[in-house]
Amino acid sequence: MSGDRPTLPPVRLNSEAELARDALSAPLLARAVRLARWAGPETRVGAGGELVEEQLPAAAAELGLGDDQDAAAYASEAWRVAVETGLVDVEDTPGGDEDAEGTASAGDNLAVLTTGSPQDVLAIWADAFDVVFADAIAPMIDDFADLVGEDGEIDFERLEWDPEGEAEFLEGVLGNLYLLTVSEGGTPEGPVPLPALAASMIVPDDMGEPTDDILEQVSDAMMRLDDQFRLLEPIGLVEYEPVDEALMAEVGDEPAPPVDDEDVSRYGMVRLTPLGLYGVRARMLEAGVDAPAVGDLAGKGADALLDGIAYFPEVSARAETEQWLTRREPAVAAGELLAAARGGDAGGPLRRLHCQQALALTGAAAEPAVREVLPDPELGGLARVWLAERGASDVPPPSETMIFWLAIDTIAAQLAVEGDLEELQELVEGLVGQHSGFFDAAWRVDHPATADVLEAMGRLHPDKSTAKEARKAAFKARSRA
Repeated sequence: MSGDRPTLPPVRLNSEAELARDALSAPLLARAVRLARWAGPETRVGAGGELVEEQLPAAAAELGLGDDQDAAAYASEAWRVAVETGLVDVEDTPGGDEDAEGTASAGDNLAVLTTGSPQDVLAIWADAFDVVFADAIAPMIDDFADLVGEDGEIDFERLEWDPEGEAEFLEGVLGNLYLLTVSEGGTPEGPVPLPALAASMIVPDDMGEPTDDILEQVSDAMMRLDDQFRLLEPIGLVEYEPVDEALMAEVGDEPAPPVDDEDVSRYGMVRLTPLGLYGVRARMLEAGVDAPAVGDLAGKGADALLDGIAYFPEVSARAETEQWLTRREPAVAAGELLAAARGGDAGGPLRRLHCQQALALTGAAAEPAVREVLPDPELGGLARVWLAERGASDVPPPSETMIFWLAIDTIAAQLAVEGDLEELQELVEGLVGQHSGFFDAAWRVDHPATADVLEAMGRLHPDKSTAKEARKAAFKARSRA
C-alpha cells in the first residue's frame, strides 16, 4: 500500500451530462455546429479545407455576426474547428490540382452531438480544445511579407518560434491555473489575477524582490496570456476579464504588473470553468500527471479507498468516502473497511483514522461488523469508540495495552497528515493529562511508530519537564526495539 501523496488536490467535477451541455453551449463549438449544418454543395473550400474568402461573408451572416469587424475571422475560426473535429467533411476536387476548390458536407460527428453519449460529446469538445490550443501557441505574424525570402519561399526561421516551448509554457500556465483554481474542497474558487498567474511561471520560488528584468518578463508573459485567454474563452475553457486596454494606452504596449493598491482586476482576471477543469485535467492525465478527482475511488476496494484518501483535504475525503459507501450495503462496507485498516506498515495509522471517519458515516447496520473486531489489538480501540459514540451497551472496557496502543496510533496518524499544530498539541497534552505515568507505559507499546510518536510529543508538549520525559521514553522505545 502506497503512502505517496497525490501531485494535485482532488477536483470535484460536474457530471458528464452537465459537462456535455456546457460543451455544446460553448460559443465556438456552437458556431462550428451551425456552419456544419449550413455546409452544402455550394460551399467552396480551398486546398487546405478552409472556406474560400468569397464564402466568409455568407458564413458570418449564417452565424449572425452582422457588421462585426472581426466577423470573417470568427467565421473562419469556427469553420476550422468544424473541419478538424469531423463536424464537416471536405473533399478535394478530383485530379489533385492544388489550386482547385473542394466541396464540403456535414460530417459524421455532427450527428454524434445530438445522438451520442455525453462522453462522445466531450471527446469532440476535447478535439476542438486541441484546435484552439494550437491556435493559441501559434506565432503572431504582423507582416507576412517579412517572412518571404529572396527566393520567394517562406523562411520559417525568421519567426524565431519554438512550438514545443510555447506549448510547454501554455500547458504550465493551465496547470498552475488548475492548481490555483481548485480549493481544498475540490471546487473552483474565485478568479486568478493575470499578473499572479504570469509571475507563477516566471518568478523563481526563492526570489525575494523581483528584479526589473523579471518584471519585464512577467509583463511580456501577461500580454501573451491576454491574447491566449481571449482565444481560449470561446471554447468554454475559461471565464476571462481581459487586460484593460486603457492601461496600455497609459503606459505603452506592455503594462507593468500592478503595485500596492492598484485595482488588480484591470490587469486581467481568469478562472477555469467546470468544463475547463475537466479539459485541463484530461490533458494532465494524458501527460502522466497524478490529478485525482472525487469519485475516482468509488468503484474500487476499501484498501484503495483508504490509501487513496490518505492525504486528501477533509472535505474531499468525506465526499469520496460518501460516494464509495453509496455503492455498498453498510454491513458489507464496514467489514471491508475494517479489514483494509489493518497493518503495521507506515500507512497503517492513517488507514485506521480514515476507517474510523468512514464508519462514522454508516448506520446501525454496521454494528455487527464493528463488534466482530472488538478483540482485535489494532482495531478494537476504534471499534469501542464507534460503539460508545452511538450509546451502545455491553461494550467491554479496553485493556490498558489497547488504550495506549490506540493513543500512539492516533498521534501517528495526525503526524502523518501534518495536521493543525495547535490541535495536535492539545491532543498530546490531553493524553498525558488523562493518564498518570503515561510515558512509563507508552514506551512499552508494541507499535512500529512508538519511538517516533514519543519524540514528537517531546517537541510538542509545552511543559519542559514533561517534554523531557517524552524524549527519555522515546530513547527507551528505540533501545527496546
